[in-house]
Parts: sequence; C-alpha cells; structure tokens
Amino acid sequence: MYKEFDKEDVIVGISACLIGEKVRFDASNKPSNFCNKELGQHVTYKAYCPEVAIGMPIPRPTIRLIKDEQVIKVSRPDGSGDVTEAIKAYGKKIASLSKNLSGYVFCAKSPSCGMERVKVYSPSGDPLQGQGIGVFSREIMKANPILPCEENGRLNDPILRENFVARVFTYRHWLALKESGVSKHKLTSFHAQYKYTLMSHDLVAYKQLGRLLASADIAVETMAEQYITGLMTALKRVATRKNHANTLSHIQGYFSKHLNKDQRKELSQQIDAYREGLMPLMVPLTLINHYLLGHPNAYLAQQAYLNPYPESLKLRYGY
Repeated sequence: MYKEFDKEDVIVGISACLIGEKVRFDASNKPSNFCNKELGQHVTYKAYCPEVAIGMPIPRPTIRLIKDEQVIKVSRPDGSGDVTEAIKAYGKKIASLSKNLSGYVFCAKSPSCGMERVKVYSPSGDPLQGQGIGVFSREIMKANPILPCEENGRLNDPILRENFVARVFTYRHWLALKESGVSKHKLTSFHAQYKYTLMSHDLVAYKQLGRLLASADIAVETMAEQYITGLMTALKRVATRKNHANTLSHIQGYFSKHLNKDQRKELSQQIDAYREGLMPLMVPLTLINHYLLGHPNAYLAQQAYLNPYPESLKLRYGY
C-alpha cells in the first residue's frame, strides 16, 4: 500500500533547466512536461545548475567532455576554460547537503549533469567511442549509489518512468523508517510490504533479502544498510511482463477461494492477456483491488505493489 507523504516531504533534486529556469548555455531552458505537470504535483523539487553555481555566465560558451591521455575534463571545445574541478567540488558539496533527497532527475547529454551516454571528444574535437557521465551527476550518484536517478529523456519511456517514480516513493518510505529508528521488527515489516514489488523485479533478490533478515549474527545497522542496498538495486531492474504476471498469479492465490468460478476465470484471463501484451498492467490490478474490497485481506492490503505511488499519476495505464 502506498505510504502517503505530504508533497513537501518528498524532495527530488532536478536540473534547473528542466523546471523552466533559463540557465542553459544559450539562456534557454528545457522544461520537462512530466516533471512539471505530473510528478511535480506530488514532490518538491530542489533545483541545481552546477555551471551557473560555479560562476559561469548566462549565456556562455559551450563546454564538453574532453578525454586527453585517459583524463576526462570539462572545458570549451578548444580546451580552454577548464571547469572540471570547480564542478566536481560543487557536486561533492551538494551531495553532502542532500541526504534527504528521495531521487534526482538530471538533464540528459549535459557534460555537467548527464547521467549516462554523454558524448566525449578528443582534444582535436573528434567524437570518441564510448560514452561519459556528467561531472556533477557523477558526484551525486557516487555519494549515494542507491539514490533513484533518471534523465529527462528516459522519462519519456512509460516503463522507465514508472520504474523511477516507484523507486522514489519506495526510497522515501525507507527514509521515513530510518528517521523513526531502525529495528529488526521494522525491517521485517518493511520487507513484508515490498514482497510482491520485489518478486516482480527480482525473485532471487527477494529470497536473498529474506535470508538476510533471518540472520541472527548481524548488527541491525549493518543489516539495514545491506537490506536497502539490495532492495534499491533490485528495483532498478525493470520488471518484465512475465514477472508481473507471475506476481499477479501469486496474489490471486491469496483470495481465489473467496471468488466464484466465473470471477476466478475472469481474473486468470486478464492476467494471461496482460502476459501476452494485450492489455496494460492496470487492468488486472484494478480487478484485484476490486475483489479485495469485497474480500479484505490484511496482508495484501499492505502490499506496496498494489499501490506504489499516488494513483493520480496513472503510470500503469500505458504498459
């Protein structure tokens, strides 16, 4: 079940140009419709532009990643105006001040903020094989490898978009648990709520994390760090139709004895149709939630899988 938070309590870092600030090299912006019009209704953004933050003007000459003798720097195309260390230092500073972030949305292809696939050039200006990571974004992700991160371009993909948002709210739930004080009981309860979420992403990870929580010789603090690392790593793997369908079938088994023959048949048909790509995930999930209203089950009611984030985002309608 989705744990509700006030908008002000779900803080997401974001490249300033994506929320409309005209901070790009040409004094333009690059607003993200999804971030501004949809996700922004449920989270509070903390916007950063590392290039402006280190004193670069608006407008300004373009910069790029340049690889020279195995060292990648950020400078103008002719190699002048090296700002590598300044952006790196700013990234370290923001990372140290952002322990309360639940996620981060970076501007794609930027030499400072690109999360991946950033072009790298030779000193002579030729594009090189292989792709780089923005200097600022690298520091943010290095400081907290399990922080949910995504790029604006990739958020146009409905599956990646849903995956990112689910991770953001899962991680915020985890931060709330940490704020309240971690205990073995709380860890076990948290894991129980994410059973089917984990199953839909990585059944092996679900079993491994269950064994971790059953260990008697690990300090709670160590166990908690190992657990959340395993959970967030597993959730980063996009859930497949096959895994979703298997998860739905497991859920069906919990209350199928309360359904009549026609109801069981209808639900099975919808799960199979989803498995074959004939309908979106929301269709069998809606029927399951409907049946749960008539046949309450406390264990299923707590499952984050059934309602992982605000319903108004409608992220499971498109796949």
